[in-house]
Amino acid sequence: MKHKPMLTQDDARRMGAAAAEEAGRNGWAVTIAIVDDGGHLLWLQRLDGAAPISAEIAPAKARTAALGRRESRVYEEMINQGRTSFLSAPGLRGMLEGGVPVLVDGHCVGAVGVSGVKSTEDAQIARAGIAALAG
Repeated sequence: MKHKPMLTQDDARRMGAAAAEEAGRNGWAVTIAIVDDGGHLLWLQRLDGAAPISAEIAPAKARTAALGRRESRVYEEMINQGRTSFLSAPGLRGMLEGGVPVLVDGHCVGAVGVSGVKSTEDAQIARAGIAALAG
């Protein structure tokens, strides 16, 4: 039998707080979503001023990163390079940059998805959240 680490609610709170702090430091109004390794929502926070649609996009980005075990940006790049068949991939709706998997001891334990600003900035916020696990 194999054993692997799992995200806890405390982990999700810590990552959410760090991501919100990064967004606040930059004056970015975003939604932050954190999912487990199966793409199930553990945390959702829509900061003041974030567009309502971001509350749909952030969890989709996180789910895509968790299920694919890679950044959601990878799918966006494949599609932009002409591999449009990925648009029909089952269960993947957030194929835009801003979803980043959470890797612990070589295991994907979940992902953070962010929506609301430029996609590179969304990813920056997600990575700031993930970095809080190490600290």
